[in-house]
Amino acid sequence: MDNQLVVFDLANEQYGVHIASVESIIKLQPITAVPRTSSFIEGVTNLRGAVLPVMDMRKRFGLEVNEATKDTRIVVVEMNGETIGMVVDAVTKVLSVPEENIEPPPPLVTTADGHRGDRLAFITGIAKVDGHGPESTQGRLIILLDLGQVLNLKEQTEFQTLRQVLPSVPTRQDEALGQTRDKALRQTQDKALRQTRDKALRQTRDKVLSVAV
Repeated sequence: MDNQLVVFDLANEQYGVHIASVESIIKLQPITAVPRTSSFIEGVTNLRGAVLPVMDMRKRFGLEVNEATKDTRIVVVEMNGETIGMVVDAVTKVLSVPEENIEPPPPLVTTADGHRGDRLAFITGIAKVDGHGPESTQGRLIILLDLGQVLNLKEQTEFQTLRQVLPSVPTRQDEALGQTRDKALRQTQDKALRQTRDKALRQTRDKVLSVAV
């Protein structure tokens, strides 16, 4: 049975996650930073009116951080019951990999007793792609991730708290609406001020005229 994977790039390496875990892939959009969070948490953004916590996968894996490019994407995934955005360098596309082309993690990412260490427990295998799929993935090794292991329990709680504390994030439409509302309020205030000033001016003029008569 073939594995349907969504393949993405990070620091010249390719990673794959099962397509069933991916909800959508979106272009990088404004992210609101949240203080007192883990360094790899970029903040939150708006996804169709809902709060989407976002983490930088380079930071999460301890890789060098680069500036975003036109290819940078947010991969929206389901992770331990939470919807989370992962910032990656680029997304290749969906790739079908036969089960026989997937090998277990190499010994260098396991402990002496044969169990994977906590930091690299999220690596479930290595997929060998040879002559299949997009040209950019041919002849490459793809690191397969178990999204359920990418975050430890403390980090999972941190993401859950973000969603609870920040029930909504303004969208561009919300910001535009707010700007329109503020402009209309200023115009109303200016109009009321002019009317008050004009009324006071008329009253002063009438008083002066009555005294002169």
